[in-house]
Amino acid sequence: MIHPTAIVDPGAEVDPTVTVGPYAVIRENVFIGAETQIGSHVVIDPYTTIGPGCRIFQFAALGAVPQAIKFGGEKTYLKIGKGTIVREFVTVHRGTEFGGGITEVGEENYLMAYSHIAHDCKTGRQVILANAATLAGHIEIGDHVTVGGLVAIHQFVRIGHYAYVGGKSAVVKDIPPYVIAAGDRATLHGLNTVGLKRHGMSQGTLSQLKKAYRIIFRIGLTLNEAMERVRAEVELVPEVVAFVDFLKSSNRGITR
Repeated sequence: MIHPTAIVDPGAEVDPTVTVGPYAVIRENVFIGAETQIGSHVVIDPYTTIGPGCRIFQFAALGAVPQAIKFGGEKTYLKIGKGTIVREFVTVHRGTEFGGGITEVGEENYLMAYSHIAHDCKTGRQVILANAATLAGHIEIGDHVTVGGLVAIHQFVRIGHYAYVGGKSAVVKDIPPYVIAAGDRATLHGLNTVGLKRHGMSQGTLSQLKKAYRIIFRIGLTLNEAMERVRAEVELVPEVVAFVDFLKSSNRGITR
């Protein structure tokens, strides 16, 4: 299952069901789970773990040392969850000691060609990064988020669950869950209604989220005033609670 031109270090742990294409390089301290496919010319550097059922296309580079001036060669990690697809020329770097020590790509992510995930980022389940989407360091992305092509996201930004970021956007502040954001600099454009319906959100829950969104972003209240009014006027279904909690916990500020 390993092409004769591939180089696999004896210190790597590769499941017998893994396929490795021509001229791929798998270095020491790499673990690759069952049924994963490694394409030609892929490079996987030390301290990288790739879960089962992944597909890594040609010329991807995973686990390289981070592009961080303070990085001193310490042992840090990259973890890629099961079922993730990594397309051509994707780059994902391992973490830094000062940033937590690990970069984590969640399960069933789809990383399209030329996308980049920098050190100490964390993505949730079923995240899509379209072509050339770029995550700077220390970014957190929730479950079921879609990031459009050519999007640049500033370091330390958080993006909440089920958010949709339109192509060619520049994101410099946190994006709440359940919304659409787009532009340079990114602004909000309402709820991600189509995406939420596709994921099975009920009309009742969607209605409560719309009420909360309108109070917080459309009538000119301060954030604290708006959150108090949401608590008083909106049914506190779990999604509304998550929406408000995300806003309360923001350090970089909220995209509006």
